[in-house]
Amino acid sequence: MIAVSAAVYSIDRPYSYLIPEELCGRVVPGVRVSVPFGRGNKRSEGIVLALTEESVRTELKCVESVLDQEPVFTRDQLKLALWMRERFFCTLYEAARVMLPAGMWYSGDRQRVGDKVQKFVSLAVSSEEALETVKTRRMSAPRQCQVLELLCEVGEAALSDISAFTDAGAQVFKALEKQGMIRVESREVYRRPLFSPGQQASPITLTGEQQTAFDGIRELMDSGKAAAALLYGVTGSGKTSVYIKLCEEALSRGRTALVMVPEIALTPQLMDIFSSRFGEDIAVLHSSLTMGERYDEWKRIRRGDVKVVIGTRSAVFAPLEDLGLIVIDEEQEHTYKSENAPRYHAREVAKYRCVHSNAVLVLGSATPSVESMYAAETGKYKLFTINNRYNSQPLPEVIVVDMRSELKSGNGSSVSSVLREELEKNLENGEQSILFLNRRGASGLVMCGECGYTFRCKNCSVSMTYHSVGKRLRCHYCGWSEAVPEECPDCGGKLKFVGVGTQRLEEELGELFPGVGIVRMDTDTVAKAGSHQKLLNKFKNDRVPILLGTQMVTKGLDFANVTLAAVISADQSLYAGDFRAHERTFSMITQVVGRSGRGEKAGRAILQTFTPDNYVLGLASRQDYMGFYTSEMGMRKLRGVPPYRDMLCVTVTGLDEGMVLRGCVRLMGMLRGALPPEYGASVLGPAPAGVTKVNNRYRYKLTMTFENTKAVRDTVRAVVIAFCSDRENKKLTVFVDADPLE
Repeated sequence: MIAVSAAVYSIDRPYSYLIPEELCGRVVPGVRVSVPFGRGNKRSEGIVLALTEESVRTELKCVESVLDQEPVFTRDQLKLALWMRERFFCTLYEAARVMLPAGMWYSGDRQRVGDKVQKFVSLAVSSEEALETVKTRRMSAPRQCQVLELLCEVGEAALSDISAFTDAGAQVFKALEKQGMIRVESREVYRRPLFSPGQQASPITLTGEQQTAFDGIRELMDSGKAAAALLYGVTGSGKTSVYIKLCEEALSRGRTALVMVPEIALTPQLMDIFSSRFGEDIAVLHSSLTMGERYDEWKRIRRGDVKVVIGTRSAVFAPLEDLGLIVIDEEQEHTYKSENAPRYHAREVAKYRCVHSNAVLVLGSATPSVESMYAAETGKYKLFTINNRYNSQPLPEVIVVDMRSELKSGNGSSVSSVLREELEKNLENGEQSILFLNRRGASGLVMCGECGYTFRCKNCSVSMTYHSVGKRLRCHYCGWSEAVPEECPDCGGKLKFVGVGTQRLEEELGELFPGVGIVRMDTDTVAKAGSHQKLLNKFKNDRVPILLGTQMVTKGLDFANVTLAAVISADQSLYAGDFRAHERTFSMITQVVGRSGRGEKAGRAILQTFTPDNYVLGLASRQDYMGFYTSEMGMRKLRGVPPYRDMLCVTVTGLDEGMVLRGCVRLMGMLRGALPPEYGASVLGPAPAGVTKVNNRYRYKLTMTFENTKAVRDTVRAVVIAFCSDRENKKLTVFVDADPLE
């Protein structure tokens, strides 16, 4: 039985193939194979799920070739893929593919990444004999003698290193090997991501609250059964110390641990901390590694050389054996949810792995998701709370700045007078500041000041963002860019640049504080591998006064000299229009405020807003999570949305908007007709997606609220397959998103 990559969702199932005699013994569960598929017998990649014995059927096609020397999927991973297919409305192949590093996939004429092999040189004779040879041949073969002398000192070394030290060329090594003096052999070596391993750290001493949380979670480990805990601790309360102690506890029991973070920017700092505790027993997995690094880290984990894995969303699939602990830090973050097939949430996959490994899942946050806190209140999770900061410092003082008053006073800048004064204080005191603005580029909108013309993407239904580097307009959805004209293309009027992004804010700060160092972190500055670590190291080691960035600077960063944090536009996400907008805003503000005052010096924070009376901003400025949670739960209950009801989104896409809308109406009728009243499901829509057109494809959606049971999922799956099988809908694409974020 084989999961075939070419099988789309409507025809996805395990397919039977014959194993030719020459491949017997090599085609086993977990290996990838090449098979013919479809009427044209086009070559496709597949994953062997199981072997069955049955009478030979002449209509069956044969496996063409085996792509792996040994299985790359374990039986447990194949079972996980089957579960993901049912839970997240994806194909078997999509579910399995996401478990392997990207460089391992083979497609057509594109070769997948291979093992890195390096030549090593060692003496083939005793050191005494080598030194005797050196004495007699120093004048006639000086390079050969240098190589032999070096090997007498070090024993063996990489050929490239010896060549660098001695300037010996390939002919020198060939001659010595031919003489029987040295041995040259090729070995596989790991491509490791660069990080700065910390010095061996002293044992951690937990505070009373930390110790209580640790003891409680350790009791869950003692039970030997799967369990989940919510660790709710204010920013700076030392949750990471608890994570480390829990990892040590898991390892002491002969088990492994996985620690997940929401942003790539957090992995270098966490790697430094964990390497000082676990040395070479750790590995890191995230998308900014090179393909070779990801592949080799995966191999180290698979071979059992690693006890602790640190990574972002996809690390939840790390092939750790004897898994005893999974930690998801900042568990409320949307980055744990995949936006592409398979549309999984790392938290749900982690739950599955813990259940099947009898492991403990720890969800940590200063602002837990409403769903997680509700699960703790109803007994699904055990709740542990840390109310005080590790250093006993109070939470930062929060100053709310009314930007309407700034405008009235003549300040049209994105930097308020209050923020400017506080930045000046920090500069005078040699202290650092972190500024958050969730928009990259220079200006959010370019428009004509006379006729109101705006520049919209030709492929998507969004306005383009102005980037001062290169003076171009760019679409952040499809990547289309174009140069900014000198005047309005409609009326010839003068263009205005509206709104501010990180590039423009950096320019404004440069004008206010000439010569002051600024580090900017957004997707434009961290495109290269290792860029996150370099920028953060520069901010920390060079004591650069200001760190400015998007979401990647809002959480997890721990710098003792940062005493000021600011949210440049606190309103930006508050009125986004979906039911989680208030939750995201509250969490974001709390996290930004928490970056300040984490050392011995007291911290302060600034929120710039045009709606200072909004209750969410008030609760966030007081760091009153439980007050926010109580209020939000009341709103969620009235609206009938998670956690009181489960949600599912069915999206129809196509090139013709009318066809998409009509198809969405037909699909709505099919769903309503197929779901019996006792399921209690409601289907709303059709409605345009948040961005209706992306890459020239229109998108309309149906939203369902229901109780997430297998019976409902099976019904939805059957309806979608029937819809896609209808020739009337052949130009439309449908995808289903369980637990959508919006």
